[in-house]
Amino acid sequence: MSITPQSSGHQPSVPLTPDLAEKLLADNFAPWVLDLGLRVESIGGREAVLRLPWSDRLAREGGGMSGQALMAAADTATVVAVAAARGGFVPMTTVQLSTSFQRAVVGADVLVHARITKLGRSLAFADIVMTADGAAADSPAAQATAVYALLG
Repeated sequence: MSITPQSSGHQPSVPLTPDLAEKLLADNFAPWVLDLGLRVESIGGREAVLRLPWSDRLAREGGGMSGQALMAAADTATVVAVAAARGGFVPMTTVQLSTSFQRAVVGADVLVHARITKLGRSLAFADIVMTADGAAADSPAAQATAVYALLG
């Protein structure tokens, strides 16, 4: 598949919707990432919220959702947030992803809220908060910061 990068000054005539963001996921992510079942809950401006559905397949010993699944979800949500901020998907690569795990998630979906804090021509910076569905917003399961190199 050919990927056409958007210039940093491009503004879409139609904002990136959850349906268009779902297509972005399907067209640009590896099959194992798609197997996580991530769904776009909301998108706009410089942020995106994705839902990581609970699955016993994603649980580690002890029953909590694995850190690897949470980090992959954080990484993916940030790519979607960058696409929202840039007006479309651009090739990018993760430069840094630092995650702090604060509480286990057992038997619940996770809402992954990625917010772009700085968007330059070649780098994007983000904060990501992951919260068990139904948990208080001030009680995250994990928090992350990320830096991406924008390649297009």
